[in-house]
Amino acid sequence: MSSQLLKETTVRDADSPRRRFSSQVTVTLLARLLTVAGGIGASIIVARRLGAEGLGALAVLNASVALAIQIGNAGLPSTNTYFIARDRRNLAAASVNSLLFALIIGSLLALGMIALAASRAKLFGDVPLPLVAVAAVSIPFQLVTLLGANIFLGMGSFARFNLLETLRQSFVLVNVVIALVVAGAGLFALVSLNTAASVLISLLVVLLMRSAVAGLKNARVRPDVDLFRRMAAYGVRFYVATLIPMMIIRADLLIVKYFRGTAEAGVYDVASQVAAALMLLPGVIGTVLFPRVVAARNTGGEMTCAVTRHTAFIMLLLCLVAVPIALLLPIFYGAEFTDASVLLLILLPGVYFISIESVMVQHFSGTGLPVTIPLFWVATLVVNLALNLALVPPFGARGAALASSVCYVLIFVLVALYFRRQTGNAISSALLMRGSEMRALLSVSKRSKLATSQEIQTRMKI
Repeated sequence: MSSQLLKETTVRDADSPRRRFSSQVTVTLLARLLTVAGGIGASIIVARRLGAEGLGALAVLNASVALAIQIGNAGLPSTNTYFIARDRRNLAAASVNSLLFALIIGSLLALGMIALAASRAKLFGDVPLPLVAVAAVSIPFQLVTLLGANIFLGMGSFARFNLLETLRQSFVLVNVVIALVVAGAGLFALVSLNTAASVLISLLVVLLMRSAVAGLKNARVRPDVDLFRRMAAYGVRFYVATLIPMMIIRADLLIVKYFRGTAEAGVYDVASQVAAALMLLPGVIGTVLFPRVVAARNTGGEMTCAVTRHTAFIMLLLCLVAVPIALLLPIFYGAEFTDASVLLLILLPGVYFISIESVMVQHFSGTGLPVTIPLFWVATLVVNLALNLALVPPFGARGAALASSVCYVLIFVLVALYFRRQTGNAISSALLMRGSEMRALLSVSKRSKLATSQEIQTRMKI
């Protein structure tokens, strides 16, 4: 009797980490789905009210702000997660350091972006300087939110992290409705509301960080220069590994706008948004997996293999479903966006492979991030820029989509081969689900259908 009880308890204990991981992924995914739905809904309203040029101008502003934040964050977001997940005693000092860094560096980035728009107006095309300035003001506040969110990840506080993500994207939709539908105003009012929302969310982040630090015993709430130096030195690897993917994803939009105009950039932004929505699941899985790998210090890659092959299977299904969705984009956005269907279809192969890579690479991010990974991204960036400069002038957004898709496949191949070399795991072990795993999925599906059928029958009897 006691041995049976011990066995059942052991099984439950072994399963509980899996259940926690699944529940964290599920909750985070639901939060992200709500944010993506809001973002796509907002883009449809902008497209219908302001046309392709208006959506393109907004996309250029958002991409410019995102690039500025990525360039200036020094790798601290991921470093915060890494250091706090390894040692919770770093929380108080890392929080203070992050807040000071965000306000100082963020303000400099904002001034730099405004100065660039004033001196090199062609880079922003027909986007007026006052509009660029209003968007730039949000940079330090968005940087506070970014660093704070990654601190919460390091703590394992997915509730706080998901709250911030949901609020941020909720404001995107609400602001569009208020500015364009209710007030009947234009792009300037919308960007102003977005900046105001960034300020409010950053204030909430500060309050949440203060609450988290207040729960610590004997915490010294003051800057720690030594910790900042160690984090900055370590963050260089994360910096390259996160900056370059952002440049590849965002820079092509700016290149399309530079060579082909704001309207075509707006069409490309629609396809990019849907592609980003498809990459939502692997992004969430990677977000949850990273601090777990750090805490577990698993170097064999077994955990990563198991998660990656499930991701590969689900992404295959999602990409197949995306094919008919691509054909519906002009119906939602309007005739101006007809080519968005073709652009999304070109992006799909790359989306599939970079989704797998984004989960697989968490093994290296969580075990110290060898310098080889950032070097892979540097090589991929060089190829991406060369392809964009060669393909965008003659082929426009289609050339940019092809360049992105090729580079997504390239980075997957590089990381997958390196993963095999470093862990000894075959690439197939991270791509192909095992028979037992497929049977488990089918079993879950059957139980779900049975439960639904029983519920329907019960309601009919009532």
